[in-house]
Amino acid sequence: MDTSESTDSGTAPGAGTGADPGAGAGADAAESAAPDGPAARGAASGPAVPDPAAPVRRGWRRWAMDTRPLHRPAFRRLWSSTIVTAVGSQLTAVAVPKQIYDITGSSAWVGYASLAGLVPMVVFALWGGAVADTVDRRKLLLVTNSGIAVTSLLFWAQAASGLGSVAVLMVLLAVQQAFFGLNSPARNASIARLVPAEELPAANALGSTVMQTGLVAGPLLAGALIPVIGLPELYLIDAVALCVTVWAVLRLPALPPLTASAARGAGLREIAAGFRYISGHRVLLLSFLADIIAMVLGMPRALFPQLAAQTYAPYGEGLALGLLFAAIPIGAVAGGLFSGTFSRARRHGWMVIGAVIAWGVAVAGSGLSSSLWVAVAFLAVAGVADMVSMVFRGAILLSAATDEMRGRMQGVFTVVVAGGPRLADVLHGTAGSVLGPRAAVTGGGLLVVVLMMVLAGAVPALRRYRV
Repeated sequence: MDTSESTDSGTAPGAGTGADPGAGAGADAAESAAPDGPAARGAASGPAVPDPAAPVRRGWRRWAMDTRPLHRPAFRRLWSSTIVTAVGSQLTAVAVPKQIYDITGSSAWVGYASLAGLVPMVVFALWGGAVADTVDRRKLLLVTNSGIAVTSLLFWAQAASGLGSVAVLMVLLAVQQAFFGLNSPARNASIARLVPAEELPAANALGSTVMQTGLVAGPLLAGALIPVIGLPELYLIDAVALCVTVWAVLRLPALPPLTASAARGAGLREIAAGFRYISGHRVLLLSFLADIIAMVLGMPRALFPQLAAQTYAPYGEGLALGLLFAAIPIGAVAGGLFSGTFSRARRHGWMVIGAVIAWGVAVAGSGLSSSLWVAVAFLAVAGVADMVSMVFRGAILLSAATDEMRGRMQGVFTVVVAGGPRLADVLHGTAGSVLGPRAAVTGGGLLVVVLMMVLAGAVPALRRYRV
């Protein structure tokens, strides 16, 4: 269950103790023996050890955002760059479909462009995960961030020249998403080398809050800027913002593979090895299944236009549609701002289970409500649950995996994050046309609750997992 691309987590002292109790003994022994502690990392990975001098948070500060990872200079640089790029990337995300619609006058072409970006992103995310496990991740981030920045410049050039070619836009979008697919696994896997295990949920919350804020502020800013400065300049702003990210990556420590065995190829065999690794470690498999259950069955965004036009029409269709789309990201941002309430929890498995169930209950509650404001409140609660889920699933994905597999875990995660909501759009759109939008939303939320409870009860690995 993830509406953002940030999954900051990893291993540090003690991270290996969370090995999946449901996996085979051989796999657990291999994880425990992996040279993934501070001694193996050495200077190359930065100061990822607990800070005994960190101030104790008292009073209301205990509930506010947990900022411990920002005491780590390398993580602070990387996180700071996302503040700029989270908004900048959304400017391009708005500009591309707007330009395509302006050229064609067809929403169908906007949908085709989305597909043109999805396919290369999925392919290159899987391959990029394998690449991230074989090379210095810092160098890979430099190459891919530079590639995304150049692509944004090309977007600006074609818009400024008045080219008006949908084919060029779709090619540029495909190239940009391919670079993103290569970039995302390396970026997320790198966080594991920058913060200690007990700060992984806090690091996740920091990154996810910034990304969710970008999802809210970016489109609003784009809508305000287009009439003032024009469409081409949105691409240019994104390109400049990406230069900030390149500068931040330049200042990171080297992040080479920790073991000599990691210096291998990055082909189909290595990608397949990543899937075998997931299937052999139940806690990793269950974390993916939890996200698929929540997103595919419980993400009702495809029904928001119909709900706004029919159920909540008396409130004003435009107002209703805007509130429905904004409610989940706003709830997620609120959850991040108060991440101190949960970021120190050690039973990460139970936190994921509880968050997914809460997501399902909240989504079902929104479907049962005939009041727009009550429905929006339920969706905001779902956003908080989404934040908690993504924080602890991100921590599990890297703390339960060895460093030589983290890139591939994040590659698969990127595919799940990208594909889950799109499958949900198809499923909910079909169910809404047959059952009606409110019944489809309610039924999806209840299915999430039931299946998550069955999964948690049938396979104890996730319940038992703790950092």
